[in-house]
Amino acid sequence: MNNVTEFILLGLTEDPQLQKLLCAVCLITYLATLAGNTFISVTIFISPALGCPMYFFLAFLSLVDALYSTSIAPKMIVDLASEKNTISFSGCMTQLFAEHFFAAAEIILLIAMAFDRYVAICKPLHYTSTMSRPVCSSLVEAAAILGFIHGGIQVLFIAKLPFCGPNVIDHFMCDLIPLLKLACTDTHTSGPLIAANSGSLCLITFTMLLVSYVNILYSLRNHSSEGRRKALSTCASHITVVILFFIPCSYLYLRPMVSFPADKPVTVFCTLVTPLLNPLIYTLRNEEEMKKAMKKLWGQIMKDNEM
Repeated sequence: MNNVTEFILLGLTEDPQLQKLLCAVCLITYLATLAGNTFISVTIFISPALGCPMYFFLAFLSLVDALYSTSIAPKMIVDLASEKNTISFSGCMTQLFAEHFFAAAEIILLIAMAFDRYVAICKPLHYTSTMSRPVCSSLVEAAAILGFIHGGIQVLFIAKLPFCGPNVIDHFMCDLIPLLKLACTDTHTSGPLIAANSGSLCLITFTMLLVSYVNILYSLRNHSSEGRRKALSTCASHITVVILFFIPCSYLYLRPMVSFPADKPVTVFCTLVTPLLNPLIYTLRNEEEMKKAMKKLWGQIMKDNEM
């Protein structure tokens, strides 16, 4: 039985002066995240030169990053600027679903990108047939389907728990551990199972990615120095993004069901910083085709504005 119709979010801090500073910083970071990821997605979608699978996946990864950040950041920014921070029960469940849907979709896309690099470097003769456009499209569809299933499972687990008060969440968003602490039932058994749905996904995927990159690095011994340099440059971008995503993910979900002081900063990093860094990492380290396409699109935008 649920007597709770809304939750009160304590937010990042209760210091009014610090709230104003954080509001400005988070707003600027969010807008930069949204602009950067959208610009990359649009550039790839409209540029014929960026039609290879690596850029195809990068376009959707950037789109998911923008949506993931949007599922959390706007509410957090508005709450930092307002005095009363509440969220309805249905709004809380919607946010919970959205954040886990997009996070799981991003994990599957990272796996697809690792598979693409593995085939390109270790099985180059089979690359065209293996990474055909139908196969790439199927992998993106799988990311959406599995993300939906993962998010749905999380919501079903949490929504069926009884919430009868208190309704104060010591966080700036609705997530598993803060909500489990408010449930009017013993969650010592169900709590770890709910968190394991996210934690196991992080652990298994991170292990798979590590194994794939070990195989890639091992296979590079047979390549020329120029081939190794180019492959390592591309893989370095992906490995950096994987580390930025999975270390915070592992911290948040592969642990006992208790809250720690670092939870809020780590979640802010996942929500705003990682989605902002991803486009920068890929555009700064990837081939010149991406930079040329972005410059061309930016030039067209500036020309249209002048007209």
